[in-house]
Amino acid sequence: MAKRRPSGDGMVRKKEDGRWEGRIVVGHKANGAPIFRYVYGRTQKELLSKLHQSIETYQDVELTEDSRMTLGEWLDRWLDEYKAGTIRHSTMYGYRQYARLYIKPILGDKVISRITSTDIQRMYTKLKREGRIHEHPEYGYQLSDAMLSRIHAMLHQAMKDAVGAHLIAKNPTEGTVVPKPNYRPKQILNEEQLDTFMAAIEQDEVWRDFFFTELTTGLRRGEICGLRWEDFDEAEGTLKVNRSVSTRKAGSLEVGETKTNKGHRSISLPDSTAQRLRERKKTAISDWIFPNPLHPEEAVNPGYAYNRMKTILKNTGLPSIRFHDLRHPYVKHTTKIFSLRLMDFQAQAYPDARRKTRGACQLHQGE
Repeated sequence: MAKRRPSGDGMVRKKEDGRWEGRIVVGHKANGAPIFRYVYGRTQKELLSKLHQSIETYQDVELTEDSRMTLGEWLDRWLDEYKAGTIRHSTMYGYRQYARLYIKPILGDKVISRITSTDIQRMYTKLKREGRIHEHPEYGYQLSDAMLSRIHAMLHQAMKDAVGAHLIAKNPTEGTVVPKPNYRPKQILNEEQLDTFMAAIEQDEVWRDFFFTELTTGLRRGEICGLRWEDFDEAEGTLKVNRSVSTRKAGSLEVGETKTNKGHRSISLPDSTAQRLRERKKTAISDWIFPNPLHPEEAVNPGYAYNRMKTILKNTGLPSIRFHDLRHPYVKHTTKIFSLRLMDFQAQAYPDARRKTRGACQLHQGE
C-alpha cells in the first residue's frame, strides 16, 4: 500500500508546450487519494517561486473534497446549515439578499479554495462603483459604504467557517479594505420641536403612552413593542427588557431575543412614565403593554409605530426623522430642561400625579 502523501508535498515537471507545472498536495479524498493544486510558470525559476508560496500556504492544511465547491454553493450551505436557527429571520433574509444580489453574480461560480484576497478586493471595488441594484437619483448605481460593510461582515464570517470546515486554507477576506460606514447624522428635535411633538402625541389616545415611554426611556423600536405587563414593576417603577419584536418578510411578527446580549436589562423609569403605565394597566385588556390596536392579543407591529411617528411628524410640520433618533432627545437637551418639559406635560395629563421626577433623560443600564 502506497504511503499517504502529506499536505504541502509537491513536484515539478516541464510540459510539452514549454511551460513549467508544479503541483502540491492540499488534502485527501474520502478514499485517501490526494487532492492536488496546480501552479504554472513560464520558467522554472518563476514556477519555483510560486510553488514555494503555495507550499507555505498549504503546509499542514488538510482540505476535503468539498473544497472543490463554488463560493455560491458554499454560501447556500452556510446559510442553511450554519446560520439557520441562530439569527433572526430578518437577518437571514438580508444575508440571502447579499449573497444573491451582490456576491454570487461576481464570484459565485468560482471554486471557493481558489478565491484570493485580490478577488475579494476587486469585487468590493466593483460593488462600490456599480453595485446598487436600482439607480439612485443622487448616487446613481454606486453602492453605499454601509451596505458594502454589511456584505463584508457576512462574507468574512462565511469564509471563516469555510476555514473551519477545511474548504480553504485561509480566509481571503483578511487584509481587504472596506470603507467605513458613512451613516447619516442623527436628526434630533430641538426644544421647540420636541414641545410640538409631545403636544401632538397627547392628542392621540392610541399612541400617546407609547411615544411618551419611548421619549423617556430610549428603547429600541422592537424592544418597546415587545414589553409585557410582567416586565413592569409598579412599586419600584422599573421595566425589564427581555425580548424584541421584529417583522418578517410576509408581515407576520417574530418575538425573540434583544438585539445584543446586553439588551437584557432593567431600567428605572422617570416618575412621570411610571405613573402613566400604572394608569394604563388599570384598563389593560392584553398581556402586552402596547398591543396591536386591532388585535390586542398581539404585540404592536414595529412598522405601525414607525408609520404613526411619520404621520405625526408630517401633520405637525416637523422634520422627517428616523425612529432611532427619538432615542436620543437628550443629545441636544440637558437633563434639567427635558425633565421640566416632561413634568409640565405630566401635570396636564395627570393633575394628581406626584411632581417629583428622577430625571427623564437618565441613561438606563446597558446603553
